[in-house]
This record gives sequence, structure tokens and C-alpha cells, in this order.
Amino acid sequence: MTGDQTYQFKVQNKEQGQRLDAFVPVHCKNLSRNACARLIRQGLVTVDKSVKKPSYVLKPGEMVSVTVPEPETADIVAQDMDLAILYEDRDIVAVNKPPGMVVHPAPGHSSNTLVNALLAHCKDLSGIGGVQRPGIVHRLDKETSGVILAAKNDAAHAGLSEQLAQRRVEKFYLALAHGVIKEDTGVIDLPLARHPSDRKRMHVSTPAKGREALSLWTVKERFLDATYVKVQIKTGRTHQIRVHLAALHHPVIGDTVYGGRKKRGRLPASVLGKAPPPERQMLHAHIVSFTHPVTGEKLTLTAPLPQDMAQLLEALRESPK
Repeated sequence: MTGDQTYQFKVQNKEQGQRLDAFVPVHCKNLSRNACARLIRQGLVTVDKSVKKPSYVLKPGEMVSVTVPEPETADIVAQDMDLAILYEDRDIVAVNKPPGMVVHPAPGHSSNTLVNALLAHCKDLSGIGGVQRPGIVHRLDKETSGVILAAKNDAAHAGLSEQLAQRRVEKFYLALAHGVIKEDTGVIDLPLARHPSDRKRMHVSTPAKGREALSLWTVKERFLDATYVKVQIKTGRTHQIRVHLAALHHPVIGDTVYGGRKKRGRLPASVLGKAPPPERQMLHAHIVSFTHPVTGEKLTLTAPLPQDMAQLLEALRESPK
């Protein structure tokens, strides 16, 4: 794109009563809903040359103008780093992110992130993720490993973002949790919000103050004092699985924030003798299933367990039950 681009759309009779923030994404298909909302907040969307709130109700005959600014130049250094590519074509790339890698640059993490590596690998990524998050459509915590998707162009970014917003992307995680979970399956339906005194943490809140968070879990294996569990998340809240399992009193092994590290002593000595003590939460994004945003093909991508988690799992299997 060279310079800003402005698009104009006339409100039709059948569109009467639509909110502005619902109208714009329908007509700007190459932009995600979040990108459209950001343009409205920034005053780059006008109705008959007047800036309106996102909740403005449109009337037939009104002219909606959407100005898409030229993407800012991202001051991010491309770094040639090893990446475990799970899938790649001209539109998207999927990576098995290793534990310990930050997804995108942020204060304190300006280099050695997944974005730095992707810029070197792909040469170009979609611009609508923002200056510091080009191509990124969803995130994983630094210490969580597994499948993560990135978009190479704006059309792919918008398509993936829409699927995520509509909960049409299926995401399955594997976790090693403290204690023996007695039930075979269950649903955790607990809203989450930022912790009132520690903004880096999340906590279980009330429906009025928190955001809906839904996790479906299934026990895969039980050990002496640990459980191997598969979790499907229907929502994508920050730290969702970690907080939800901690709320069940079965925190993820190795999680220093939500109780897993404090309970490390509960792991049998026979286990710790065969595997090093966990240095991060034992949580892995195992499977992501979605529709290709350009071709329409159904894709299911699977990331194998990283060495540290596989080693601890094997030690648990070999220990007395």
C-alpha cells in the first residue's frame, strides 16, 4: 500500500438500524473486526463527514468513509532463528513455538521473539496486527509451547481473526497438572478478569466484572500425584487454562504464578530422579483446527510435545502408580 486509502460505502435500506461497528467489518473484508474498531476509535471512520461513536445507528442514504492509513514501518529487526514449521503457504505460516520464546516484541523483549524470527523467515507479514505484532493473530504465553498461527497478508489476517472471534478455530492443549483428577471429563465455566492488585495476573471473577471463559477437559492418564489432561478452550482468555486448572485445585505443574511451582515437592522422588525439575509450566498447544482463510481448505495442525514435557511425562509413566 502506498499512502492512506479511503473507501466509501452508501448505507442501503436493508442496512437501516445497523451499528457503525457492525457495518464497517462487513464492507471492509480485508480488515479484522479489531482493526475496524480501532479505525473507528481513531476517528478514521466518518458518517457524512462526521466522526461517530462505534454504537452510532446508521440510516439509509448516509455515506460511510473508511480511511486505512499506510502501515507504520515496524522497527523490528529480522533475526535468523531456527523455527519448527508445521505448515506454510503464500498466505499463512504455522510454527511449533518452543517454550521460553516470547511471541512479539514488548518492553524488555525487543529481540529474539517469534516475530523477529518470522520476519527473517517470511520477509513480510500482515500489517494489521500492529507495529509490534505484524502477522500475529493469536498468542501463547512465553513458557507455553505449541502451535501458533501467523498471517502473511492482510486478507489472511482478517480471515483468521474472524474465525477466532466467531469461535470457529478449535484449539486443544495438553497439560500436566498436580494431583489426581478423579472425574474423566468436565467443563470449567468461570469468568476471568485482571487481578485487582496484580495486573499481570488473571483471576476468577463474577460474570458482571469478568469475561466469559469456557474450558472442556478430558483426563488422558493418571499418575501417583499428577494428571495428564487434554483441554479444549472455547474462549481465548489470557492464562485461561492455567487459572481454570488452579481453580480446580489442580494447577499446572511448574506454573510459578498460579501455584504449580509451590507444589513441586508433591512430585514423587522417583519422578524427579528421572526428569529434571520443571522450569516452566507444563502446558502445550497441541492441535489447532481451522479453515484456511483464503482457500477454504480445512486444516488440522499438530505439534509434538517438547523435550522437557515429554521427559517428565515418561518419568511419571515409569513411576509407581
